[in-house]
Amino acid sequence: MIAKISGGKDTAGLIRYLFDTKKAKDHTDPHLVASWDGFAPDPGRTDDFTATRKLLVADLDLRVKQARRLGRAPERHVWHCSLRAATADRHLRDEDWADIARRVVAATGIAPQDDPDGCRWVAVRHAPDHIHIAATKVRGDLSTARHWNDYLTADRELAVIEKEYGLFQVARGDRTAAKRPTRAEQEKAHRQGQDKPARERLRTIVRTAVAATTSTDEFIRLLSHTDGVLVEVVYFPSGDVRGYKVASEDTTTTGRQPIWFSGSELAPDLSFPKIRARLEATDPQPTNRPGRRRPNPWYQATAAAERIPHHLTGHDDRASQAHLAAFGEALDALPLLAPAPVRGQLREAASAFERATRSRVQAEHHHARALRSAARAMLREPAPTDGTALAMLLDAAILVTVAATRWHQLRHHDQQVTAAQQTLLHLQAAYDEAAGAPLTALVQHRPPQQAVNRYMRHIRRALPEHAEQVLSDPAVDALTAALAEAEALGHSPERLLKQAVDQRALDDARSPARTLTWRTQRLIARPAPSDRAVQDRSTVQAERSPRPNPSAHEASAVAPPRPPQARRR
Repeated sequence: MIAKISGGKDTAGLIRYLFDTKKAKDHTDPHLVASWDGFAPDPGRTDDFTATRKLLVADLDLRVKQARRLGRAPERHVWHCSLRAATADRHLRDEDWADIARRVVAATGIAPQDDPDGCRWVAVRHAPDHIHIAATKVRGDLSTARHWNDYLTADRELAVIEKEYGLFQVARGDRTAAKRPTRAEQEKAHRQGQDKPARERLRTIVRTAVAATTSTDEFIRLLSHTDGVLVEVVYFPSGDVRGYKVASEDTTTTGRQPIWFSGSELAPDLSFPKIRARLEATDPQPTNRPGRRRPNPWYQATAAAERIPHHLTGHDDRASQAHLAAFGEALDALPLLAPAPVRGQLREAASAFERATRSRVQAEHHHARALRSAARAMLREPAPTDGTALAMLLDAAILVTVAATRWHQLRHHDQQVTAAQQTLLHLQAAYDEAAGAPLTALVQHRPPQQAVNRYMRHIRRALPEHAEQVLSDPAVDALTAALAEAEALGHSPERLLKQAVDQRALDDARSPARTLTWRTQRLIARPAPSDRAVQDRSTVQAERSPRPNPSAHEASAVAPPRPPQARRR
């Protein structure tokens, strides 16, 4: 159930609208379901509608007029709250709506329970799925009602009401969501033929610019050179940048000024200080050194993304929030790099996950330097053409989104959970499109059946807990082809499988064979370790592992005998 609260100064106009059935065609059978004393005149249940409506307005405005004579009446004395049930909810009875209205005016401070001086109010029902509460904000002692944070208090009460009445439970936010476009902005975008209002389009542009830059100077410069965007930089008297404003060129009309939005008006995390904090937590791009191979940023981004689920299971919420924010930036950058068939799904995924990147938890951005730096490096190099790197990264991104959903669920971040679930649908669609060609190309190099049987034995030994799930996966042919390629390059298939599983468990993977395929492909991009290196690594691991205490028999068998001590004299 959703509440919308507004104020006004025309009681008669609001009552006229609530009982109108001519202009408002969706208003049917308007009538009162509750009032401040239970005896308010009901224009919907009388033969003389006009006279009864005037009488109702006079009763509601009585205290307002009294307070006005004393100079104590507020200018905007009307309080208006609409309560709407979800589409899937059953139709409530008038008695149910009456109870809900009384609880809401009590919770918000308009008419506290058992307070004889509470404000005068009425609840009007003119449709099956919602009611309107109209109140005047002057109490019986002619003071103004104290209804601060009325939206939050009403929302808390509605959450309780939903559970008690068995209604759909709305995903409630934590006041960190970006501001929604107003109705006027939406109508203007429709008139101009735009699919989204200027506020939403500018938010996407600014988020993409943040994901593509490494400093505030570069961020401002990139925004200034973006087509269709006007930028105004605000400075301190010292000359340092204080903030920025952006406007869309299509909001400028003849003789009118452009409609400017500051960063914080676009989204809470797009204010200039917060952007600066994120960019300062980005490692500088590595320079090319002669004779040294530069690491593949796509593989680096995939490796960093695969570590995020592990970070989200820790106890440092601020670090976890930083990793989610960095992952959101990587999603913002992907549509710039992906081929056309998946670009639309990736834009939708980035747009949806934007809500999941913010919560009341304050992020410590220095924890997520690796992914943020890799995402920016990806933008500065040509995108791979075979699709393997993109499919690899999307497979990791799906696991991150599943982990993010679980992380937000444990903290009761309802809106963020919904956003992550929507993101997952778009990422899965993008992955299915992107992974088709590279998987088909791998399967074409499937090794002979004798080699396949040997790789299956490796899988059973390396992955005893997941072996049957992997071997029954339709993508197992691609995995055996990847293992054959790895073995041809000098890698041990069994050792490679163990290394791939050690990076991240397969519990959340839709297709564990595909996940292992991409991890194998990324691991074989490195040179195969020599036998001496493997032996040295095993020795170090054995030395670091705790050794069990030997039994008395083992100790006597291993330990050298002590020399006899000299007898004391």
